[in-house]
Amino acid sequence: MKLDEKDLAILSQLMQDSSKTSVKLSELLGVPRATIQERIRRMEKEGVIKRFTVIPDHAQLGQPVKAFILVSFLPNPEVSQRELAAAIALLDGVQEVDLISGEWDILLKVRGASMEQIGDLVIDRLRAMKGVGKTETCASFATVKEEV
Repeated sequence: MKLDEKDLAILSQLMQDSSKTSVKLSELLGVPRATIQERIRRMEKEGVIKRFTVIPDHAQLGQPVKAFILVSFLPNPEVSQRELAAAIALLDGVQEVDLISGEWDILLKVRGASMEQIGDLVIDRLRAMKGVGKTETCASFATVKEEV
Protein backbone atom coordinates (compact mmCIF):
# COMPACT_ATOMS: atom_id res chain seq x y z
CA MET A 1 0.00 0.00 0.00
CA LYS A 2 1.31 3.42 -0.94
CA LEU A 3 0.88 6.02 1.82
CA ASP A 4 0.63 9.71 0.99
CA GLU A 5 1.23 12.73 3.24
CA LYS A 6 -2.33 12.66 4.65
CA ASP A 7 -2.05 8.96 5.53
CA LEU A 8 1.31 9.53 7.22
CA ALA A 9 -0.04 12.53 9.16
CA ILE A 10 -3.06 10.53 10.37
CA LEU A 11 -0.81 7.60 11.31
CA SER A 12 1.58 9.90 13.18
CA GLN A 13 -1.25 11.43 15.20
CA LEU A 14 -2.71 8.01 16.05
CA MET A 15 0.70 6.69 17.09
CA GLN A 16 0.97 9.58 19.55
CA ASP A 17 -2.50 8.94 20.94
CA SER A 18 -4.80 6.36 19.39
CA SER A 19 -7.77 7.64 21.38
CA LYS A 20 -8.01 10.77 19.20
CA THR A 21 -11.38 10.83 17.50
CA SER A 22 -11.83 11.41 13.78
CA VAL A 23 -13.33 14.79 14.67
CA LYS A 24 -10.18 15.75 16.63
CA LEU A 25 -7.92 14.44 13.85
CA SER A 26 -9.93 16.44 11.34
CA GLU A 27 -9.40 19.62 13.38
CA LEU A 28 -5.67 18.97 13.89
CA LEU A 29 -4.91 18.08 10.28
CA GLY A 30 -7.42 20.22 8.40
CA VAL A 31 -8.82 17.17 6.63
CA PRO A 32 -12.55 16.35 6.42
CA ARG A 33 -13.75 13.87 9.06
CA ALA A 34 -15.12 11.48 6.41
CA THR A 35 -11.70 11.42 4.71
CA ILE A 36 -10.02 10.64 8.04
CA GLN A 37 -12.44 7.77 8.72
CA GLU A 38 -12.06 6.30 5.22
CA ARG A 39 -8.26 6.45 5.33
CA ILE A 40 -8.14 4.82 8.78
CA ARG A 41 -10.46 2.05 7.54
CA ARG A 42 -8.27 1.55 4.46
CA MET A 43 -5.05 1.42 6.54
CA GLU A 44 -6.68 -1.16 8.85
CA LYS A 45 -7.86 -3.25 5.90
CA GLU A 46 -4.42 -3.15 4.27
CA GLY A 47 -2.67 -4.04 7.54
CA VAL A 48 -0.80 -0.75 7.94
CA ILE A 49 -2.66 -0.29 11.21
CA LYS A 50 -2.61 -3.66 12.97
CA ARG A 51 -4.61 -2.63 16.04
CA PHE A 52 -5.36 0.18 18.44
CA THR A 53 -3.98 -0.32 21.91
CA VAL A 54 -3.33 1.15 25.34
CA ILE A 55 0.12 1.80 26.80
CA PRO A 56 -0.14 1.17 30.55
CA ASP A 57 2.01 2.58 33.32
CA HIS A 58 3.67 -0.66 34.38
CA ALA A 59 4.76 0.73 37.74
CA GLN A 60 1.12 1.38 38.65
CA LEU A 61 0.30 -2.18 37.61
CA GLY A 62 2.87 -3.59 40.01
CA GLN A 63 5.52 -4.32 37.38
CA PRO A 64 8.07 -1.51 37.73
CA VAL A 65 11.11 -3.66 36.84
CA LYS A 66 12.02 -4.32 33.22
CA ALA A 67 14.78 -6.59 31.96
CA PHE A 68 16.01 -8.06 28.71
CA ILE A 69 17.04 -11.69 28.61
CA LEU A 70 19.29 -13.22 25.98
CA VAL A 71 18.70 -16.94 25.44
CA SER A 72 20.98 -19.46 23.76
CA PHE A 73 19.11 -22.27 21.99
CA LEU A 74 20.34 -25.86 22.33
CA PRO A 75 19.29 -27.73 19.19
CA ASN A 76 17.53 -31.01 19.97
CA PRO A 77 14.96 -33.29 18.35
CA GLU A 78 12.24 -32.48 20.91
CA VAL A 79 11.78 -28.77 20.24
CA SER A 80 12.65 -26.32 17.45
CA GLN A 81 13.84 -22.79 18.07
CA ARG A 82 10.49 -21.41 16.90
CA GLU A 83 8.57 -23.81 19.17
CA LEU A 84 10.74 -22.77 22.12
CA ALA A 85 10.14 -19.10 21.37
CA ALA A 86 6.37 -19.72 21.19
CA ALA A 87 6.44 -21.56 24.55
CA ILE A 88 8.48 -18.78 26.17
CA ALA A 89 5.95 -16.23 24.90
CA LEU A 90 3.30 -17.90 27.09
CA LEU A 91 5.21 -17.35 30.35
CA ASP A 92 3.82 -14.74 32.74
CA GLY A 93 5.85 -11.56 32.65
CA VAL A 94 7.20 -12.08 29.14
CA GLN A 95 6.18 -9.14 26.96
CA GLU A 96 8.21 -9.67 23.83
CA VAL A 97 10.07 -12.55 22.20
CA ASP A 98 12.34 -12.04 19.20
CA LEU A 99 14.41 -14.54 17.23
CA ILE A 100 17.71 -12.79 16.64
CA SER A 101 21.04 -13.26 14.89
CA GLY A 102 24.47 -13.27 16.46
CA GLU A 103 25.87 -15.01 19.51
CA TRP A 104 22.40 -15.33 21.09
CA ASP A 105 19.30 -16.86 19.52
CA ILE A 106 16.31 -15.35 21.35
CA LEU A 107 15.78 -11.95 22.99
CA LEU A 108 13.08 -11.44 25.62
CA LYS A 109 11.62 -8.32 27.17
CA VAL A 110 10.17 -9.10 30.58
CA ARG A 111 8.55 -7.15 33.40
CA GLY A 112 8.01 -7.95 37.04
CA ALA A 113 7.43 -6.60 40.52
CA SER A 114 11.11 -7.03 41.45
CA MET A 115 14.42 -8.37 40.19
CA GLU A 116 13.79 -11.33 42.49
CA GLN A 117 10.58 -12.11 40.59
CA ILE A 118 12.40 -11.83 37.26
CA GLY A 119 15.14 -14.06 38.70
CA ASP A 120 12.52 -16.66 39.61
CA LEU A 121 11.22 -16.53 36.03
CA VAL A 122 14.72 -17.14 34.68
CA ILE A 123 15.89 -19.77 37.18
CA ASP A 124 12.70 -21.73 37.82
CA ARG A 125 10.85 -21.52 34.53
CA LEU A 126 12.98 -20.38 31.62
CA ARG A 127 16.11 -22.43 32.31
CA ALA A 128 13.96 -25.53 32.94
CA MET A 129 12.59 -25.44 29.38
CA LYS A 130 13.90 -27.98 26.86
CA GLY A 131 16.05 -26.17 24.33
CA VAL A 132 17.27 -23.39 26.61
CA GLY A 133 21.05 -23.40 26.86
CA LYS A 134 22.36 -20.41 28.72
CA THR A 135 20.78 -17.06 29.51
CA GLU A 136 22.00 -13.57 30.24
CA THR A 137 19.75 -11.05 31.99
CA CYS A 138 20.20 -7.30 31.57
CA ALA A 139 18.23 -5.08 33.95
CA SER A 140 16.89 -1.80 32.58
CA PHE A 141 17.79 1.21 34.75
CA ALA A 142 15.68 3.70 32.79
CA THR A 143 13.75 3.89 29.54
CA VAL A 144 14.73 6.83 27.37
CA LYS A 145 12.45 5.98 24.45
CA GLU A 146 9.90 3.23 23.93
CA GLU A 147 7.46 2.96 21.08
CA VAL A 148 4.75 0.41 20.59
